[in-house]
Amino acid sequence: MTSPSIVWFRDDLRLADNPALRAAVERGEPVIAVYVLDEESPEFRSLGGAARWWLHHSLVSLRDRVIERGGAFVLRRGAAASAIAELVAQTGAGAVFWNRRYGGPQRDVDTQIKTSLREGGVEVRSFAASLLFEPWTVRTGGGTHFSVFTPFWRACLALPAPRAPLPEPRELRGPTRVPASDELDRWSLLPSRPDWAAGLRETWEPGEPAARARLRSFLREDLRGYDTTRDEPAAGNTSLLSPRLRWGELSPFTVWHAATEHEGAGRFLSEIGWREFAWHTLFHFPQLATRNLRPEFDAFPWPRLQPTHLAAWQRGETGIPLVDAGMRELWHTGFMHNRVRMVTASFLIKNLLVDWRRGEEWFWDTLVDADDAANSFNWQWVAGSGADAAPYFRVFNPELQAKKFDRDGHYIREWARDAPTEPIVDLGETRKAALAAYEQMRRAR
Repeated sequence: MTSPSIVWFRDDLRLADNPALRAAVERGEPVIAVYVLDEESPEFRSLGGAARWWLHHSLVSLRDRVIERGGAFVLRRGAAASAIAELVAQTGAGAVFWNRRYGGPQRDVDTQIKTSLREGGVEVRSFAASLLFEPWTVRTGGGTHFSVFTPFWRACLALPAPRAPLPEPRELRGPTRVPASDELDRWSLLPSRPDWAAGLRETWEPGEPAARARLRSFLREDLRGYDTTRDEPAAGNTSLLSPRLRWGELSPFTVWHAATEHEGAGRFLSEIGWREFAWHTLFHFPQLATRNLRPEFDAFPWPRLQPTHLAAWQRGETGIPLVDAGMRELWHTGFMHNRVRMVTASFLIKNLLVDWRRGEEWFWDTLVDADDAANSFNWQWVAGSGADAAPYFRVFNPELQAKKFDRDGHYIREWARDAPTEPIVDLGETRKAALAAYEQMRRAR
């Protein structure tokens, strides 16, 4: 009698540099690759529409690659604790392996499952695969977690270098009897009524092979100009790797070691560091998407929401060209250039005086790279309420930003050619109102 190994895939939809998969192969028993769509566990956040689209196609790619190598691939939907326990019982699995997650609710579920399975005599092991540095290993001299990026990243770089990526297994041996699997199409991850994903299909090819191809292309063609043109949305020098890292089609170890082989990679690697900083912050503050990291911002006097302003921002109809270009790029592609993300977020928070959480929710639904850490972390950074945040009085002027980073207007012409030309608010007056609200908050402390 064999006792198969279950590899529980989560945000690590790849075969290369996958420690959990490697452990299962080395155990020498048949391997069952499993993905659980968990929308039932307490406090789990349901995926946004763009993320669901990406997940569908990335799972197709992973499934095909697992089966091609002789492994078994099983989909289940429901609370992860029940789904994994059921699979162990059905298969007689002797081991369950996974790569770690760092959100609070996810860690709670993983601990519950690990404890329960071990009590039943099942081997359970988890591995570091999604972050270069485990959150509990990077501490200040006083033993606390960091709240400012530069010393955080300096401390990371003083640690032993990130491990080398692991090779992809050439062969996977599946069990004789494969447990029943859900049909992916029945999960209805793809939009249908209406099908709004034409721009996503036009822009992206999810899956590990495409991710690795993009990494090679970026390092070969775009890294050289990254440091000088990365803030220019029309320059084409962004890596476009954020959704690949979000879904784990690439590991940060793979990206790190590939980039360090090229000269001038320091600035790009610091962006990988910013991603680490976001996840470390979430690890220590699991309510990052709903609560101000800096509690003094709980007293900020957000005015009553004007739905017409929020809707105009969402549709790219504010009359502010750079803002409208960014919001339309987002809707069409599920992506937005990072500089423009900061500008559009600042406009919503500080010119429209809309609570940052409303913007975070919209990005969560429309970004293909939205994850539990970076999305809320970056919104709080712009709002001034987060870790190492921009001061609240730093208000990005979208007109000046356009003159500086889209000097020839290529980006605006591409995405906002037919946008309204009448601004819905006056940038100067709304800036004054935002600063007055900030002063009111300060006096309330």
